[in-house]
Amino acid sequence: MKTLSCVLWLPVLLVLAGCGTINTVFRPDAVTSQNLKDSRSHCDNVPRIYSGVIYGFCTLNGEPAPDKNLQDSGQIGLGRDSIPAIAVEFVASGVLDTLALPYTIYRQNKDGSIEIYR
Repeated sequence: MKTLSCVLWLPVLLVLAGCGTINTVFRPDAVTSQNLKDSRSHCDNVPRIYSGVIYGFCTLNGEPAPDKNLQDSGQIGLGRDSIPAIAVEFVASGVLDTLALPYTIYRQNKDGSIEIYR
């Protein structure tokens, strides 16, 4: 039973942790463009190869939201030794981007980069 539980939770955790890859590979380009525009990113485009990791960097490169609470820690857990959510996101996106590499190379050659329209 424990093995079955792990097998069922693993895909859920990967989807939640690899949201950069999910947003750039599996969703329409307009959604990615709108998300980065909403985060006020300074990126003009996102190449499709390793797009999840680059999406994360572009999100971090955005201007801070005016309604962002200064008490938000951006960390998983409450202890001092907790893992930053950003590191988990980059690792998960990197793994998922590597798995999707054949598809993203094809899409980069066919469609080019994902443009962020202002």
